[in-house]
Amino acid sequence: MKRLATICARKNSKGLPGKNKLLLNGTPLYAIAISQAVKTEYFTSITVSTDDEEILENSLLYGADLTVNRPPILTTDQAGKPETILHALLETEKELGISYDVVVDLDVTSPLRKVEDIKGAIDMLELNKVSSVVSACISHRNPYFNILEIDSKGKISVSKTVNPPYLSRQLSPKSFDMNAAVHVWNTQALKSNPIVIFNDSLIYEMPEKRSRDIDTELDFEIVKFLSENSNK
Repeated sequence: MKRLATICARKNSKGLPGKNKLLLNGTPLYAIAISQAVKTEYFTSITVSTDDEEILENSLLYGADLTVNRPPILTTDQAGKPETILHALLETEKELGISYDVVVDLDVTSPLRKVEDIKGAIDMLELNKVSSVVSACISHRNPYFNILEIDSKGKISVSKTVNPPYLSRQLSPKSFDMNAAVHVWNTQALKSNPIVIFNDSLIYEMPEKRSRDIDTELDFEIVKFLSENSNK
């Protein structure tokens, strides 16, 4: 089984500038993702896709096998992540001459995932022979109970309505937050249709503590606290 890990690290971030290079316990976030991929011992190759010169220069030193210079069309806010991963896959196959069976994307801003999460999500995809597996955690907000929408007339309603309504979150159908920590694809499925969720996709459930994704300064402070106190 040939497996490719992709690590996508865009230079610009409006929410938290330079977030992919932030230091957590003295190590850049993108380097943590590379190290986690290496430690699984599952991957034939590890590719970093970026438009950041510093990341391009240093990723091989941290253990990546290849860096892909991401084209400008894939560096905008409108560019989809699956398209970026597909580009990295195709460039890697062309450069290294390898056809991969499985593609795994490790989001740089989800550093609290464990090696066991990466391996578990891959095993789930390969055992069940599905198109994709996405990591997620139980949501504390539920569209049947306490997620609200406002319509064009200003009327407020619960996002998903049923009759009779659910009277507590605990009684509502279980909902999940995608945490971006691990996305796994069957390569042919990704090439055929670069999307995340297919009809046969499965969820790899992770605990909330390992599901923190860094989008803001507050997110980063929370991740730092959890990382520094992980053994306490």
